[in-house]
Amino acid sequence: MNKDVCKTLQDVKKWFFDELGSNGDYQLINVEDLKKHCISKCDNNFDKINAVCLYLLDQFYKHEGLLPSPSKSNPNIVDNIFIWLSYMLSLDKTINYDGIKYFYKNYIEKRNTYNTKIDDLIVYDTYKELIDTRKYLLNMDSNIVSKFYEALISLCNLYNELDYDNTDCKKYLDDNSDFFKKYQELEKNTSITGNDSYNELLTTLLTDYNDFKKECNHILSSLSTEKKDKAGLTPGLISGQDSGLDLGLYYGQESEPNSESSSEATSSSSSITSKLIPQIYLISLLLKGNITT
Repeated sequence: MNKDVCKTLQDVKKWFFDELGSNGDYQLINVEDLKKHCISKCDNNFDKINAVCLYLLDQFYKHEGLLPSPSKSNPNIVDNIFIWLSYMLSLDKTINYDGIKYFYKNYIEKRNTYNTKIDDLIVYDTYKELIDTRKYLLNMDSNIVSKFYEALISLCNLYNELDYDNTDCKKYLDDNSDFFKKYQELEKNTSITGNDSYNELLTTLLTDYNDFKKECNHILSSLSTEKKDKAGLTPGLISGQDSGLDLGLYYGQESEPNSESSSEATSSSSSITSKLIPQIYLISLLLKGNITT
């Protein structure tokens, strides 16, 4: 999981509402990115779900989708698609047949888009092969899948708030976020923890949440380092405390002599000179023999 994945899911939520309209139909906004996946004009509800499902698969697995592909670092990224797909198929309570079985049989099994070789897939050749490995996740109880969907959206809200310019994510490191509360509710539900498939989804959500916390800590660490770099070491007065001298040095400058010290040095030098000159003169006369002893 990363911010790009969550941004994609957020966009889908804006294009394809996760609740039915007043007429009982799924509400799909006509988006250019979805047109190529529409059968006819996405006139029926299953065609709409199919178009968005293929869009998500392409974004997460194809080279023209998100870069780098999230599937490379997270092999269970397809679980997020299953949570979304199962939830959307569970919304229509009026159909008198199993919507998930119908969708699988008439779209995933029969449509070329799910059965055409995808070069960007690593382990599998087609989307159908990829889906079949986790097919059991499509059969989740509608009441339970809605809880997983709410947790997924809450987690994505956290990721979408990640920002390298502020420290907002710090408040979520203490496990007090809306997502973590929803996760705890799932974890306490024996209908979920007693089911291996649901436990796998729980593990995926927790892994994605821990990745979020790592990313948040990375941001905080980067901001802290940046502040230290900006502060740096400000050039200024250096005090010679060890030598007992106030050097008065600035970087790149030589010290200027203290006026009082200079005056004292000049006076001392004059006194020494006045004493030495007569003595030198006397020695010179003795050497020449002009003075007898």
